[in-house]
Amino acid sequence: MNKMKSRAIRSMSMVLGLLAVLAIASQAMAAKQAPSSPININTATVQQLTEVPGIGPAKAQAIVSYRDKTPFGSTNDLVNVDGIGEKLLAKIAPYVTVSGNSAESPGTAGKATR
Repeated sequence: MNKMKSRAIRSMSMVLGLLAVLAIASQAMAAKQAPSSPININTATVQQLTEVPGIGPAKAQAIVSYRDKTPFGSTNDLVNVDGIGEKLLAKIAPYVTVSGNSAESPGTAGKATR
């Protein structure tokens, strides 16, 4: 019985420790410093794209892979990238831009343009 209790306590301690590490890691990720100016999604590197809150290495690589085939005409085109939907687009809109598109200014993704 003592062995079972000891094993249960160790298991519980490991689970609590793992939860603490996960909580700290999620706070660190949430505290990511946003870029000081919008990032051009047609020219940015994977590393630069990961500066955008909500964009990790995998999504950044997906953006670069997509644009290698089809350059972005608008930040709204990001919804065509696997893993990016309307919600994420709305979140990252202030941090991304497409240079040379006079119909769209930085951070207007998801808004109607004329």
